[in-house]
Amino acid sequence: MIKTDVLILGGGLAGLSTAYHLNECGGLSSLVVEKNAAVGGTAGSVKQGGFVFDYTGHLLHLHDPYGKNLVLGLLRGNLAAHERSSWIYSRDVYTRYPFQANTYGLPSKVVEDCLAGFFKTIHRLDWRPLSPRPSFRDWSLRQFGAGISRHFMFPYNEKLWRTPLSRMTTEWQGRFVPKPAASEVLYGALADQKKFFGYNASFRYPKRGGIQVLPDALAARLKPGQIKTSSPVLSVDLRERVAVAQGLGEVGFSRLVNTLPLVDFLDLAAPFPAAVRAARAKLRYNTVYCLNLGVNRAALPEKHWVYFPEKKYPFYRVGCYSNFAAANAPQGTSSFYIEISRRAWEKADLPRLENAVLSGLRSCRILKSGDKLLSKFWMPIRCAYVVYDFERTQAVEAIFKALGKMGVESIGRYGGWKYSFMEETILDGKRCAERLAGRSQPARLSPGDAQAELKPLK
Repeated sequence: MIKTDVLILGGGLAGLSTAYHLNECGGLSSLVVEKNAAVGGTAGSVKQGGFVFDYTGHLLHLHDPYGKNLVLGLLRGNLAAHERSSWIYSRDVYTRYPFQANTYGLPSKVVEDCLAGFFKTIHRLDWRPLSPRPSFRDWSLRQFGAGISRHFMFPYNEKLWRTPLSRMTTEWQGRFVPKPAASEVLYGALADQKKFFGYNASFRYPKRGGIQVLPDALAARLKPGQIKTSSPVLSVDLRERVAVAQGLGEVGFSRLVNTLPLVDFLDLAAPFPAAVRAARAKLRYNTVYCLNLGVNRAALPEKHWVYFPEKKYPFYRVGCYSNFAAANAPQGTSSFYIEISRRAWEKADLPRLENAVLSGLRSCRILKSGDKLLSKFWMPIRCAYVVYDFERTQAVEAIFKALGKMGVESIGRYGGWKYSFMEETILDGKRCAERLAGRSQPARLSPGDAQAELKPLK
């Protein structure tokens, strides 16, 4: 039997970061098991016919000083900085993102509707207070008014989340939904406002190799044999502290770190009390079908991605890989990702959906009638977005309370069952490693520094 102090399930950014920072802390052995032949998980890339396709848009938003220094060090010389060029396509018009601050260019009746509704939210005196945990629908109406909600907030988020907005909380939206001031809403209706809003106003992206180079760089800094790929976990016995992985057999561990989707981990691990099983049944997520395209001409100039709120388009977002990095596509060509959301249990008829997608892309003029598709393939992401309905928080708290008693950490976007971005996932792994090592001071960036005194693993 293989034995390790810490067994890490999943070789995505959260798992790799945990292993890297455990090495930095010193004193504990760890083993990462990954089902795929390559590391990265959904923060990976696929190469086909000279094109590099990610698992949809994966852009680096670096805000934390440690996270920024770590990523810049890992990808030194292979990162470019970009100012975001994101747009919304509705009413046959491109307007700037975010919609609530940029209605200029839309039909005048739409602009008037949005402004009237927004200013009612400021001047109405008969509003009832929102509940402590309002629905996203109620919050949007109070925050932006009926017009902005009707023309963008409702249709776009219904298309993405595939859940009635009256059943969704606001716990997810935080940094992800910009909240402009009244003066900015008014100015953005009267003129082409070029101010940047939101956490992703700028981003970094690799010059070469797609986002795959980031998990590859983390993996390259681990010890030989510390990662086992092509080794899906088949079962986990939490009482006996033994996991079974394909190709490896039994792996004994003292502590376990899960970065797999929480629903998957709960389905393959045991034993759990009935309360955890009941909570697991309340976890919801949706699936994203990503269609990747390589096209025989240059892309839309200066557009990184575009949101599509209207029902007539089956996709909610289209992004351009080759505008992130020219090396993502052969010279004179371009590459795109097109995202379509479905409920977890819904099956997609991909040939039919593909026809609808291509028709929609021609309708909005992203594709032209004479374009030749040089590369085309679907990339389904089964567990793509965690749905923040009113059952999620209580269910997750009950599950994590039980896991904590069992000596299990569940972290990252999917292990933590949350909506987050890559830097946060890397930091999740850092904090997890420090907890496991009993260490309070920050982990070092350089693996060559002297080891700190560590508390024993409990």
